[in-house]
Amino acid sequence: MTTISVVIPTRNDADMLAVCLAALARQTRRADEIVVVDNASTDDTAEVCAAAGARRIAVELPGIAASTACGFDEARFELIARLDTDSIPAADWLERVAAILQEAGPLSAVSGPADFYGEGRFARWVGRRIYIAGYFWAVGWLLGHPPLFGSNFAMWSDVWDRVRGSVHRGFPLVHDDLDISYQIPPEVTVIAATSLRVQVSARPLASWRSVGRKLSMTWTTFGVEFADEPPFRRRRRRRQWERDHRR
Repeated sequence: MTTISVVIPTRNDADMLAVCLAALARQTRRADEIVVVDNASTDDTAEVCAAAGARRIAVELPGIAASTACGFDEARFELIARLDTDSIPAADWLERVAAILQEAGPLSAVSGPADFYGEGRFARWVGRRIYIAGYFWAVGWLLGHPPLFGSNFAMWSDVWDRVRGSVHRGFPLVHDDLDISYQIPPEVTVIAATSLRVQVSARPLASWRSVGRKLSMTWTTFGVEFADEPPFRRRRRRRQWERDHRR
């Protein structure tokens, strides 16, 4: 059986983390390890990890990009699955992740969307119909392949080995999922599995301030990525690789 590490970056979200870890405990295919990357929490995160049997790693470098990269570096198994603290995966989530990636082959990654919970009905509608749908459509067009969504994705560890040296882990205002998506080389297949869903909190969409912060991070991330390689040059490089390897 393919082995799986689950990585969860967190900061001062002990209550939501407990719910996420409880959902992982109910999986039909259990994780071989759960790595919680604790970015300087001051709440009960350590106690929640201990109670659930999760391996907690303390990270002082600020930012989600640093936390995710550290967790992926520490992951010890063949597949690396990624959830956010507020993610609540269905009971067959890991079973389905493993099946999809085993069928796709050793250089592949998979990501799915989310259903939002909490906050108001309008925030949940915006999350599903505009935020998630827009992210997969717009960023997918820009990349030339589906993007990874941080609350719900997984990859073979060999894929991480190919991008770990190029991700921007030292940039606190960079979105880790968008950064990893941009660094994925042409030989890696990225699968958008629309039926591979998790629940996530609608709190980032609860106010204009929180929405503005997410948009600001998105523009910052694009600025960092485009400075290294302009997007159309990246698309041309990927398309050329695909043409060369279809012959």
